[in-house]
Amino acid sequence: MKILGIETSCDETAAAVVEDGTRILSNVVASQIEIHARYGGIVPEVASRQHMLSIVPVIKKAITEAKTPWQDLDGIAVTFGPGLAGSLLVGVNVAKAIALSQNLPFTGINHLEAHIYANWLNKENPPSFPCLCLIISGGHSELVLMKGHGQFEKLGRTRDDAAGEALDKAARILELGYPGGPIIEKEANLGKPCLQFPRAWLKGSHDFSFSGLKTALWHFVQKNQVLGNSSLVADVAASFQEAVIDVLVTKTINAAGELLVKQILLGGGVASNKFLTHRFLHSSSVPVTVPPPYLCTDNAAMVAACGYYHFQNGNLSSYNLDVVPSLSLG
Repeated sequence: MKILGIETSCDETAAAVVEDGTRILSNVVASQIEIHARYGGIVPEVASRQHMLSIVPVIKKAITEAKTPWQDLDGIAVTFGPGLAGSLLVGVNVAKAIALSQNLPFTGINHLEAHIYANWLNKENPPSFPCLCLIISGGHSELVLMKGHGQFEKLGRTRDDAAGEALDKAARILELGYPGGPIIEKEANLGKPCLQFPRAWLKGSHDFSFSGLKTALWHFVQKNQVLGNSSLVADVAASFQEAVIDVLVTKTINAAGELLVKQILLGGGVASNKFLTHRFLHSSSVPVTVPPPYLCTDNAAMVAACGYYHFQNGNLSSYNLDVVPSLSLG
């Protein structure tokens, strides 16, 4: 079964063709990072307009690279939430138009669920249930128990800033640029985590909180001559990153032990952080699966993979499907 996936939840316009939920035939992503970098963050109206310009060429390229004519496709999977409303509308309406013109079934995909299914791509041995899934990105930090395909139970979430959002804001405070996550990681490579920043453990809960950590960083920078001191900036970046990773890894591993899961699955842009994956792989007694970096960030291959299992379970969408910007999982 060959599925065309479409992803426009934020600032990447993406399309991919995936066979049987695992084999990537094409995976095309048009990034808007350079456009939004000048603003220091994503501008929703700019993002949606750029999606309109990019979506048709991106889909055509995905179809061409997959060497799959329209008549060989079995369905379309498209992200309908969560995300930026204007961006989501572009992808959903284009998916409806293609489905109608090509007489193909389509299904709406939860962006968070799609990040989990990145762990099924290009894998000979699929993950084993039950899985504990940590979804960490610029907009989301969620801990979800996955009991089977389409069976999710939300365990925890961020109460304020997401991990990726906190890293972006840290980079802004340190005047390092955008996007913050990769820049903080690069700086951390040059420094040492020798400074003690607070951790919000939220005992008795699987939730996360990074707002206090961000505030502590701001106060530290204000009270000390950090900016302009490259070695100190590197140490601050390393220490801040360590505080974020410490909470994510410790709380996830503890939850995995409590729930007796067979596997931990990571997903989302922050999962591509090498410090994070190293900590998980060397700290957890439960097997940890991490997609390669290009499948951690937003892409359509994960949407198509997720769509395959939706079609297998008979989960089809109607033309009444609308976008849900604040959609959750579980």
